Amino acid sequence: MPKLLFVGDVVGRNGLDFACDVIPKLRADESIDWIVVNAENVEEGSGLTRNQFKRLKQAGVDGITLGDHIYRKREIMQTLEADETIVKPANMPPDAPGREWMLLESAEGRTLAVFALLGRVFMKPVDCPFRAADRVLGELESHRPDAVLVDFHAEATSDKQLMGRYLDGRVTAMLGTHTHVTTADECLLPGGTAFQCDVGMTGPHDGIIGRQFDRVLETTLTARPVTFLVAKGDLRLSGTIVELCAETNKATAIRRVCVRQEETNAR
Repeated sequence: MPKLLFVGDVVGRNGLDFACDVIPKLRADESIDWIVVNAENVEEGSGLTRNQFKRLKQAGVDGITLGDHIYRKREIMQTLEADETIVKPANMPPDAPGREWMLLESAEGRTLAVFALLGRVFMKPVDCPFRAADRVLGELESHRPDAVLVDFHAEATSDKQLMGRYLDGRVTAMLGTHTHVTTADECLLPGGTAFQCDVGMTGPHDGIIGRQFDRVLETTLTARPVTFLVAKGDLRLSGTIVELCAETNKATAIRRVCVRQEETNAR
């Protein structure tokens, strides 16, 4: 039974260290075919550098998605243009640097197509994610992937639920990111698509969605601008595993994964 693991927003360098330590063991213990990571918050909580991209790949990550902080580190634009295992959200402007989808091959030769979308509710203006999904799925038809994963990087659960229903039966999994809070609504939709509003955050959980709570609180109470530093403690890897039928490519099971630092010898 083929499996994919999608790891939620990696926050900070300590989150990156922890993810790189845990991911190889997860692949071995769970017999994972494909590992995809959302890595838009690695560099001090906002953006991704080339070296951080390389570290994730060396740890065994097959593909990387990004979200609204995609270009916070300009150097990643070169990687987005040159590497076939990292994608921009498909509903960004056509001239924005990066590919809109990627094909990842497992050790057994099966292919997983991956693309990302940005939500529009409570988010900065972007193109329609529904039309972008239709366009990408049309482009993928000739490649006949064995499975399709969509990372919907969005704020509102209603936005994510609607996209899940819109794509039900057309993709293997539609899993959400961006809020950094794991939701307990994982399910198999009627058409065979695995769905979850948000797979959660990988990084320090002793703060406010990855940032030191005292900094966030000071700005909230006083309106004084303060740099939101990445928190340090209670490291966790949050993600979701989806199993699929090798014959139909539809999802057959979905479950949350949470690996806590105290349960491992990792950093």
